[in-house]
Amino acid sequence: MASSAMNGSTKMTGPSVHSGTNPINSILKVSGTGLIDGNGRKVVLKGAGLGGHLNMENFITGFSGHESEHRAAMLSVLGPEKYKFFFDRFLDYFFTSSDAKFFASLGVNCLRIPFNYRHFEDDLNPGIYKEEGFQLLDRIVNLCAEQNLYVILDLHAVPGGQNQDWHSDSGTNKALFWNFKEFQDRMINLWVALAKHYRGNPYIAGYNPLNEPADPEHVNLVNFYNRVEKAIREVDPDHALFIDGNTYAIDFSHFPSTPFHNTVYACHDYSMMGFPTGEAYLGTPTQKAKLRKSFERKAAFMREKGVPIWNGEFGPVYASAEDDKDFATVNSQRFALLKEQLSIYRETDVSWSIWLYKDIGYQGMVHVSPSSPYMQLISSFLAKKKALNLDFWGCSDSKVAHVYGPFLKHLKEMVPEHLRATKYPSPLWTFERQVERVVRECLMSEYMGLEMAELFRGKSEEELDELAAGFKFENCVVRDELNLILREDARGYVES
Repeated sequence: MASSAMNGSTKMTGPSVHSGTNPINSILKVSGTGLIDGNGRKVVLKGAGLGGHLNMENFITGFSGHESEHRAAMLSVLGPEKYKFFFDRFLDYFFTSSDAKFFASLGVNCLRIPFNYRHFEDDLNPGIYKEEGFQLLDRIVNLCAEQNLYVILDLHAVPGGQNQDWHSDSGTNKALFWNFKEFQDRMINLWVALAKHYRGNPYIAGYNPLNEPADPEHVNLVNFYNRVEKAIREVDPDHALFIDGNTYAIDFSHFPSTPFHNTVYACHDYSMMGFPTGEAYLGTPTQKAKLRKSFERKAAFMREKGVPIWNGEFGPVYASAEDDKDFATVNSQRFALLKEQLSIYRETDVSWSIWLYKDIGYQGMVHVSPSSPYMQLISSFLAKKKALNLDFWGCSDSKVAHVYGPFLKHLKEMVPEHLRATKYPSPLWTFERQVERVVRECLMSEYMGLEMAELFRGKSEEELDELAAGFKFENCVVRDELNLILREDARGYVES
C-alpha cells in the first residue's frame, strides 16, 4: 500500500456523537432533526459512497460513456467466459475486508452502496430476480458489519434512467423512467424484495430509493416516492428512508408539505470551486458565504420541516502532476474548500457521505496506482479521452475548444434565443451542456468505449486477474491528506 504525504498537526476536542465505538445492535430511527439508535444515542452518519463498484461510472474506472455500453463492448471482445471472469474478479477486488478495516480506522461510520438495477433483473426478464445481486450486496454489508459500520443502500440506476446523466446508465440524455409506469413498478417491486431481505438488519442505516432523480414534471417523482414509501413500509416498517430532492438532489420545492415518517431528506452539495472549470477557492469571506448560502438553499426544506439532513454527495476533484504543474497548490485549495464545507455541516450535525471511496485518481480516498497493470494498459486511452473531454466529471475542454466552440456557436444561432433555456434541467444545464451531453458523452463516448475494450483483446485469465487486481486495497494508493481531513472531522479533531 502506497500513500501520499500528510501535513498538519491535530488535537482532540472530545468524543463525537457519531463515534463508531458503540456496537451496532439496533435499527436507527429518526428523532426530530437527527437519528438515534435503540439506546437513544444520537448518531451522525459520516462516510463515503462506494461509487464505481455495483454501479460503474466512466471517470471512476476509466471507460467512456455508460456502464451497460462498456460491459457490452467488453463482452464482445472477451467472450462470455472471460467477460464473467474479469468482472467477477473486479467486483471481488474492489471492496474487501482490507477496505472495510481501513475505512473504519478513519472513524467514519457509514458506507453508501450505489447499485445498478441490472445486478438484480434483466430487461428481457423483468421481475425475475437474480440471486447474485443479493449476494453482491450481502458481501459488502457483511464486511461492513464486521467493522461496526452502517450501510445505506442506494439505487443509483433504474430502467430508462431517473436523470439525464451518465450515472443512471440509460445510454441516452433523457430520463425515460418517468415516462413508463412499468419501469416504476419494477423498481418498487425490487425495493419490496430488498426490504424483505434486509428487514431487521441493524447494520442497514436505511434505504435511498433513488439517486439524484430529475423529473421534468416534478409530480412523477412525488408520486413515485408516495408509492415506494408505502410499499417498503408494508414489509419493513422499521428502517429509515433517505429521500433525494429532485433535479439532482437539490430541489424540494414541489415536495408535499408533510414529510414522510421516519425519513431523512438528502441533498447533494457539490461546489464548482472544487472542479477544474470553477474559480479557485481562496477562503475569502465572499467564497465562504457562497458555500454556506448554497448549502442552506438546498437544506431549506429540511430546516423548515424540522427533519434530518443527509448530504449524500459532495467533494472536490483533485489535480495530478500529469495534468497541472501547480497541482500541489490546486489540491491545497480544494482541501481547504472541503474543510470549510465540513465545518458548515458540523455546526448542526448534518450527516454526510463524501463522493467517493475508490477510483482511478480523481476524487477517491483510495485510488488505483498509476504503476498498476490496469492503469498502464489504459493510460493512452485515458489521455485521449481526457483530451477529447468525453467525461463531464473533472475535465475541461481546453484541447477541443477550437473544435466545439464554433460548432456550439452555430448550433446556438439556429435555436431562437427565447428557447435555448427551456429544456430541462435548465437553468442547471446550459444550452452548451445539453449539446456536450449528447455529442461527447453519448455519441463519441460510445465509439471510444469500443476502442477501450480493444485493449483487453487476447488477454488470458491470468492477465485479466492481474488487471482487476489493480483495484485491490493492497495495490492502491491512499490519499492521505484527504483521509486525515475526514478522520479529523469524524473523530472530533480540529487543527491546532
